[in-house]
Amino acid sequence: QVQLVESGGGLVQPGGSLRLSCAASGIIYSINSMGWYRQAPGKQRELVAVIMSIGYTNYKDSVKGRFTISRDNAKNTVNLEMNSLKPEDTAVYYCNVNVRTGLGRLIDYWGQGNQVTVSS
Repeated sequence: QVQLVESGGGLVQPGGSLRLSCAASGIIYSINSMGWYRQAPGKQRELVAVIMSIGYTNYKDSVKGRFTISRDNAKNTVNLEMNSLKPEDTAVYYCNVNVRTGLGRLIDYWGQGNQVTVSS
């Protein structure tokens, strides 16, 4: 069983910064990828950023140059540094971890979500 512990989020003014963190623990053979998704009211959940175990990263176009995703492989932790935040970044942010079991199966785990509000 895998559990995700998220931290970060909150209220910030436009142009400010926040950092989200997510740590995975439990029975893990290996982690295929770790990432962040977000969902705003009335909208579909969307990918914000993802990082593969080999280091490949992918970002939503609107956050490129402002957000940076990183991973600590030894601690099974993923971070999302968010800079130059805009009101349109307001959403609930969810941590996602894709785990490969000892039998070779891929399983997705989700955090409970953190509210990020960007407003003056």
